[in-house]
Amino acid sequence: MSGVGWRAWLRGSPRPEPVARELFDEAFQRRLEYLAVASRRLFAGSLQAERRTRVAGSGVTFAEHRAYAPGDDLRTLDWNVFARTERLLVKRFEEDEDLTVAIVLDVSGSMAFGDGARFDHARRLAAAMAYVALANLDRAALFAVGDRVVARLPPARGRGQIFKVLSFLRGLDAGGRTDLAAAVRTLGAELPRRGVAVVISDLYDPEGFERGLDALRWQRFEVMAVHVSDARDADVPARGDVRLVDSETDEGRDVTVTPAVAARFAEAHASWRRDVAAFCAARRVPCAEAEVHGDFADQVLGLFRRQGLVA
Repeated sequence: MSGVGWRAWLRGSPRPEPVARELFDEAFQRRLEYLAVASRRLFAGSLQAERRTRVAGSGVTFAEHRAYAPGDDLRTLDWNVFARTERLLVKRFEEDEDLTVAIVLDVSGSMAFGDGARFDHARRLAAAMAYVALANLDRAALFAVGDRVVARLPPARGRGQIFKVLSFLRGLDAGGRTDLAAAVRTLGAELPRRGVAVVISDLYDPEGFERGLDALRWQRFEVMAVHVSDARDADVPARGDVRLVDSETDEGRDVTVTPAVAARFAEAHASWRRDVAAFCAARRVPCAEAEVHGDFADQVLGLFRRQGLVA
């Protein structure tokens, strides 16, 4: 068994069922507008230089001249320079490219465990990230992943696209196994314009969440991680004879839970969380913990502030 994403319940007791709730209610949509205003400087910081390119004959900020080459557009020639020097030079300008924000949402089985609060919170975070990008005139793409890409929403631009985003997220279900590295392996080919990859996940990956984040880094994405956590993950609520069941494979194991066993489980979970933070710090990957009962807007802005992307 993977040992990842397990939850426990007493032998013979029913599995917890998701609670029906409105995913994107009116209050949620008002919070999106607040985020759009609060994040108006999104990606104006460390990524700004990467977004400026030099293109012949376009843009508004002059960059340089270069020698004319056969095939260049004659409209890009600087005739004033030619009149003075009789040299054919092409004008080049700087222009801003829109940024592609790839939102990688974990839809594996562990995300849906219990009452579904984690998966709902993750989808709200994904919607908020997408809206911030769209409101700042960037492109947003969404990828729902487990051990592969199970659904995708191609890059789109403009605030009006948020309705497609919300519809896409509403239609997702969580299930199956996690293999983040395998799922994101082809994102670079699908998104030739590199940008930011925001991974929203509980990071319970039997193959190692580290491989998934590194796979995106090696494809030259600017990676951010949103660790969707639940305080109940560190608890084994039952005592005595318990059947632990892997929430992604349904493989089970019978154990006897004593107070000492429960304490060791809690310490192992705390150690794993420290390892997550240490890995991201070593790779300079901004990582925000998003507790399922926290405020999604504060969590989104907290991640961006940590990266220095918003005021």
